[in-house]
Amino acid sequence: MTDGLDELRTLALAAAHAGAAVLLEHQRARHDAETLRIDTKTSATDPVSEADRAAERAVLETITAARPDDAVLAEEGQGDQPGSSGLRWVVDPLDGTVNFLMRVPQWAVSVAVEDEHGPLVGVVVHPEHGEQHVAVRGRGAELGRADGTTARLQVSGRAGLGRALLATGFGYDPVLRAAQGRAAATWLAHVRDLRRAGAAALDLAWVAAGRLDAYAESGLQPWDWAAGRLLVTEAGGRVSEFDVELAGSMRRTLVASAPDVHAALVEMVARGA
Repeated sequence: MTDGLDELRTLALAAAHAGAAVLLEHQRARHDAETLRIDTKTSATDPVSEADRAAERAVLETITAARPDDAVLAEEGQGDQPGSSGLRWVVDPLDGTVNFLMRVPQWAVSVAVEDEHGPLVGVVVHPEHGEQHVAVRGRGAELGRADGTTARLQVSGRAGLGRALLATGFGYDPVLRAAQGRAAATWLAHVRDLRRAGAAALDLAWVAAGRLDAYAESGLQPWDWAAGRLLVTEAGGRVSEFDVELAGSMRRTLVASAPDVHAALVEMVARGA
């Protein structure tokens, strides 16, 4: 399986960088919210642009050319397909579309491949900073920098929820977003501070890197966390999933953090707003 994991790692990186190259080209061409064709998905504030779709095509073409029998789940739905190999690729071609359109440099490409036990390889590429975050199950996680150097990813050693820097995100549905805002307001009394950058995959990668101590959000989709959760666990962190009642419905919630704050964080988040 060692050779197989190496091949999957190489392919995941190639696919993520293929998507990143497409997105950077759109940036160089000065495509933005005024020039790109933009549609909406779940709400009027949930955009998908032609850049998202072009990046997804580049990612999926790279994967399917090498492994046509694998299943695929992609956010924009262009390549959703069953497979016969026992492996599935989970792709977010542009996590942080609003940031991308508004030229806020917090957006990423997320690619993971999983088997029946969960993610095997996870890659989150941050094109604006020239960084790649890579995890392989059982082998740890690594940061690759623009200058070609690498470093082991390691979650922070923070102890005590009151000292933890917590990241979160808000959904596109206004009712859910309001409920998440109320919950976040209660969290502020118990943590060091709160960050909301707008790209879940990147937030999880930064928990793995120790730049954030923790991350919590409700209502995520598999492509938001498939790569990021593996990064966190392979960097020595902990990840929990459970349901929280928000806006009148039970919402699947992901909590990822440094080990010594995890239990208290889960307890706080599980209480809801």
